[in-house]
Amino acid sequence: MSIRAFSRLKIPSLFLIKHLTVSPLPSTSPTIASWIPELSRSSLSFVKWYHDGRPRGSLWRGKKLIGKEALYVILGLRRFKSDEEKLDKFVKVHVLRLLKMDMIAVLNELERQQEVSLAVKVFWVIQKQAWYQPDVYLYKDLIIALARQRKMDDAMKLWESMRKEDLFPDSQTFTEVIRGFLRDGSPADAMNIFEDMKKSPYPPEELPFRILLKGLLPHPLLRNRVKQDFEEIFPDRHIYDPPEEIFGLR
Repeated sequence: MSIRAFSRLKIPSLFLIKHLTVSPLPSTSPTIASWIPELSRSSLSFVKWYHDGRPRGSLWRGKKLIGKEALYVILGLRRFKSDEEKLDKFVKVHVLRLLKMDMIAVLNELERQQEVSLAVKVFWVIQKQAWYQPDVYLYKDLIIALARQRKMDDAMKLWESMRKEDLFPDSQTFTEVIRGFLRDGSPADAMNIFEDMKKSPYPPEELPFRILLKGLLPHPLLRNRVKQDFEEIFPDRHIYDPPEEIFGLR
């Protein structure tokens, strides 16, 4: 039994022969534990630093799924991102030659590394490919990332392209874009997104309404419009209305 147990350990045989000392078997208690070798301090220090060959973690998510060409393109895009002329030349020479799966891998990896501007540039290349099919989730990740980075102009370019392809985002995308415009001090643009949300074929959710109701507190006329729609869609829900004197409306 003990021999089988130690044969499963990933420790070299020479190491076992040199550092292991076997306790003698007492005649009174023939138990299995008496056969287990004892490790010396030097052997324990060796085991502590022993590496079993498994990776400790990769800098690239799904590295095995990303080819060498895709990795080279990602590094090149990050290298030339501050030089628009060199970046455009690199895209024409290297990005356009990638296969479909490599392009998608480059896009996903750039999004993961929060290189959103580079990811958008790769997306425009993907959109021109013959194999491209409209996918709302490709838009969703990019639009949300741009909205969180307060790049609302770039986010709206993708939004307009998405609407031209007759795609509607989900509630999370509406919420992040509305929050982005309110954070940017553009309540009118947030209301435009709200009107677009009411045309969506998907059932509405509370969160975008509540984000608007909170962000439009300094704009009572716009807030009342949202409040009326909220009460019609969610008649069982309640809305907190702060005292009017807080905003000098009294």
